[in-house]
This record gives sequence, structure tokens and C-alpha cells, in this order.
Amino acid sequence: MCRADALANLSGTIGRDTLAAEPAAGSRTMVKYPERDKTCRKAVMLAWIVLIVSGILEAVWATALGASQGFSRPVPTVVFVVGLALSMAGLGLAVREIPTGTAYAVWVGIGAALTVGYAMATGSEPASLVRLALIGVLVLSVVGLKLVGHGHHDAAAPVTPPSSESGTS
Repeated sequence: MCRADALANLSGTIGRDTLAAEPAAGSRTMVKYPERDKTCRKAVMLAWIVLIVSGILEAVWATALGASQGFSRPVPTVVFVVGLALSMAGLGLAVREIPTGTAYAVWVGIGAALTVGYAMATGSEPASLVRLALIGVLVLSVVGLKLVGHGHHDAAAPVTPPSSESGTS
């Protein structure tokens, strides 16, 4: 729903002039923010929360995959299957509101950083300053995608008001 509103807004069906109506001269009335835009913001925020949880679940299933020892241990195998299913479902839901490339990069980044961090914390992989620095860069990149990923596209696209092509002049 929100993505459709955004696309309609970009194509000119809903021009920005409908959002920026001027109050009457001398009026102290504020223009209300459209309710559909508030709903859209909530949907996008919820999508980001689902995406973050899905990224955490990616680290869970990746760690369980290693612990399953080739699917020979039942408990880690079940954790892997359930974690994988929930992680993929969350990613699928998140891409309804977040661009696919951004969502996928964030999902993989969270999962990779947490998987490597957990492996280093438990001693199954060696920890070093270089590895920690690289994970830090990965985390900063994920945060950067969150900050510019969704709003940057909207800001760069020109919005033109609807044209009135009546055919008769």
C-alpha cells in the first residue's frame, strides 16, 4: 500500500501540492499531515524491525547449520530449518516496503556480522583487530543503507503535478 502511494506520488497522480496547501491569510491553522502518510511511515518502520529480526535469525540458522554437522544432529537441524524459514519469511515481508537490494544487503550484513561475531566470541574462529574492524565497517555500511536507502530515492526523483490535458483550447 505505501509503495503504491509513493509511486503514485512520483508519477504525479498525487502531487506534492496536495500536501502543501497554504492556510488562508492570517490563519493560524496548520495543515494536517495526511493520515495515509502516517500509516505508510508505520508500515516502513515495521518492515525495518522485521528485517532486523530476520537478519538476527539468519545468524541463528547459519550457526545452527554449522552445529548440525551435516544435518546429522537433530536439534541443530530443526533450529536451522525453523530459523531459515522464519528468516526468509521476514525478508519476504520486509521487501514489500523496503527496496529489495537495500533489504537484502542489510539482511546479509546483519546475519554475517552476528555469525562471525558469535564464532569469534565462542572461540570457534580466531578474533583479531582486523576482523573486528572489518565487521565494524560492515555494520556502518548497514546503518548507512538504512539512513539513505529509502528516502534518497524519493528525494532524487522529480515530482511533477498532474497535467490537465483536456484536448480543447
